[in-house]
Order: sequence, then C-alpha cells, then structure tokens
Amino acid sequence: MNPDTETNPRPCADSCGTMPACAPLAVPYVPFQQRGSQKYNQADALANGTVFPGLNLPFHMKAEAAGLPDNHSTQLQALLFVVTELGLYLDTHRDDAEAFQLFKQYTTMAREAKQRYEEMHGPLTQMSAGQDAAYRWLDDPWPWEFKKNEGA
Repeated sequence: MNPDTETNPRPCADSCGTMPACAPLAVPYVPFQQRGSQKYNQADALANGTVFPGLNLPFHMKAEAAGLPDNHSTQLQALLFVVTELGLYLDTHRDDAEAFQLFKQYTTMAREAKQRYEEMHGPLTQMSAGQDAAYRWLDDPWPWEFKKNEGA
C-alpha cells in the first residue's frame, strides 16, 4: 500500500472509470456507480460492456459502437443488455427512482423490439415458437444467421 494515498486519498470522478495509480497488482479495485450517474445509450452500453461511463474501465480490443452491425438483432441485444445492467444496478440501489423509470422504459422498448423482431424474423425462444398456428422453432433462418448487410 502506498502511504501517500492513505493520507491524501484522491477521489475519482464519476466519469473517470480508471484504476488509481496506487493500486497494486492482484488487489481488486471495484468502482461503483453513484446515484444520478451518467449513462450510455443502448448501442454504446453494449459496445462498452456497461451502462455507466464511470464503470467503463479500459478493455483491450473492445468493440466500438459504430462498428457493431446495424440490424434488428444488434438493436434488440443492446436493449436487453441495458435492461440487464439497470436491473443489476437496481439490485443495490432499489430506491433510485430515476433508474427505475429508465428500467421500465427500456423494458417496454425491449419487449416491443422483441415482438417486432419475431414478427419479421421468427421466434427467438421456444416459448415464442408456439404462439402462432404452427410450431415454428425449426424455421430458417436462426436468429444468429444474419447477412452482413441486413438492414434495420
């Protein structure tokens, strides 16, 4: 432990997201999000692996949001990712009304996007495969089989 950091701790701004210079190897440092934290939009959240810029520690070879395919599958995946991230945040910040409103908003958006996706491309889960007149689970194409130039 660096004695200088014990007497002069440096606070880390919310958008910083970096490890302190004094952190020794093999000792975990886990940043945490504050109430009212900045948030990425769903495409940037998916590309960065977090909704919260303050938790965005640099990762080698991370994807850029602009480099992700712009298709229905990626858009749905981004919405579901944000719902999961906000749900994890609400597990420890259950009285954050702003985050709960965002959670409800993104849940609705994800539900609608999933319904649109399935209407256009077929079922994503076996539970969805039996909602039509016939069982459609084995119909082609499968959700992960998309063309590189598939439009939104």
